[in-house]
Amino acid sequence: MACFRQAKSTIPEALHYNFAMRFLIGVVTGVVLVAVIVAGYLRFGNLPVATGDSPFPFERQISHMALDARIDRQMVKTPPVAADAAAFHAGTKVYLQQCAACHGVVGKDSSFAKTMFPHAPQLFVKHRNSDVVGVSDDEPGETYWKVANGIRLSGMPAYKTVLSETEMWDVSQLLANADKLPADVMDDLKTPVPQP
Repeated sequence: MACFRQAKSTIPEALHYNFAMRFLIGVVTGVVLVAVIVAGYLRFGNLPVATGDSPFPFERQISHMALDARIDRQMVKTPPVAADAAAFHAGTKVYLQQCAACHGVVGKDSSFAKTMFPHAPQLFVKHRNSDVVGVSDDEPGETYWKVANGIRLSGMPAYKTVLSETEMWDVSQLLANADKLPADVMDDLKTPVPQP
């Protein structure tokens, strides 16, 4: 009788072990199959990589989520350069030399910005349905982070090895205040867009 009880109790254990192994094999097979499908998709050039291609579903949301989290973690909260006329004039010089070709000037958009993906924002144009101009709704520290570090796969280069800290803060303060710049600065920013 004891022998019968022992054999009976091992049957469910064997079934449990068999189910667990089959489940594990199924999971591994599924992961390998997904990896093979993704690799084939990439290998045969189906990924939308041209600037005229439609973006992936949720591509903008996913990339912005990661970018925003990184900037929030690393941006300087208190700018070391004041938002004053001196910074605006110095920032204008930097902007016209380094930024205007892609981001346009007051009254004239860049001719090739719309052919980029994502489109290079025109930084002296009001947003649709609001009074926000360019990135004037962003903190200066956010704009500084983007200027210094660039944004991968967007065409936005990193300027931390090209410009000084002060130059990057000057242009960041200029852009953060694009909706309330003095008239003389706005006049200086009407200089024709330099083309590369």
